Amino acid sequence: MRGSKTDVRRYPGFLPITIICLVVLYAPLIIVAIYSFNSSVSITRWDGFSLHWYGEVFTGPNSDKLKAAAWNSVSIALIAATTATVISFSAAMAVIRSGEYRTRRLSLGLVTLPLMVPEIVTAVATLIFFNSIGFTRGYMTILIAHIAFCIPFAYMPIAARMQGVDESYEMAAMDLYASRFQAFRRILLPLMLPGVVSGFLLAFIISMDDFLITQFVKGAGIETLPTAIFGAVKQGIKPDIMAISTMLLALSMVIVSLSFIAAKFDNTK
Repeated sequence: MRGSKTDVRRYPGFLPITIICLVVLYAPLIIVAIYSFNSSVSITRWDGFSLHWYGEVFTGPNSDKLKAAAWNSVSIALIAATTATVISFSAAMAVIRSGEYRTRRLSLGLVTLPLMVPEIVTAVATLIFFNSIGFTRGYMTILIAHIAFCIPFAYMPIAARMQGVDESYEMAAMDLYASRFQAFRRILLPLMLPGVVSGFLLAFIISMDDFLITQFVKGAGIETLPTAIFGAVKQGIKPDIMAISTMLLALSMVIVSLSFIAAKFDNTK
């Protein structure tokens, strides 16, 4: 019957499958977070609550290396997210505000295609590209690669928001003698702000968390937090790695929450 809804909770096995999925998704994260407060040097024996390993991250023998890696991650993520947001906003303006044209679907597909390409393919292709043009691998190659793969992630919330903003607002402003730039700055940009913020935050956290592409395009002597953690794990998992992972998890949760709130915020009300 049209309009009727199916209650999936009545399907056989729905509850146990849901529980298994949640356990697989979150149990490893919860275990890492709990053992980051373990006072023991062992990662399997609980000896009591302690913040020792969080202090070790900032004052321990590897603190200088971790601080440098953290600075690289944050600075690259900020620049890449900002640049990707500007490019995505421009792309959304071109695709959505330009009306119908022959290559519109092709343009949309080209912007979003990297989301469906396996990351290892992007990493190898980016590495080959930099080698073919003789670009020395280092901070700049990481930054350029991050800008490239952040664009589709920033574009999706920005384009979704722009599709929900009626063009008649800008047309009404220009009918009242506002210039096109004034209509953009005082009408479209404020209405687009939730989508822009959401796209920026999503691109920022994607850049912060990226490991695979960074590992391929980084040069010798430069690390980001994910690659530094990977290098430390190869020598054995230590409790301070769990402390770093827990802090990154907390940062990701905060940014994703802010992105979700920004996407839901409707300043047209």
